[in-house]
Amino acid sequence: MKDIQKKLLKHLKKELKFVEEGGYRRPSWHPPLIFEDSPACPKYRDPGNLEVCLECPLRALVREDLREEKIPCRHIPLNERGETLDSLYRSSTQAEIETILANWLKAKIYELEASPVAR
Repeated sequence: MKDIQKKLLKHLKKELKFVEEGGYRRPSWHPPLIFEDSPACPKYRDPGNLEVCLECPLRALVREDLREEKIPCRHIPLNERGETLDSLYRSSTQAEIETILANWLKAKIYELEASPVAR
């Protein structure tokens, strides 16, 4: 498996565990930001440092024309309708977003593990 895919797979598994353990439902002073408020996020320990987004494995899943956005992971298509966190934040509840996210994470992990490159 290529290094980038290994890194991405590890990142996605860590994120799925966080979601399944209710990580985004913990009390906070602000509504939770998917990916950004996860320990899997490179800027989790340094929230002001947007430069670490350049190193994030999730960036590879963002359309090329959106990779330079301030928070690129908000633009990853999470379902067949192409909904992203950016669009879901405006139209869905937290529970709906978490369900869509968990389904997407499971599918993406399965896809990466089943990939011929993974063998």
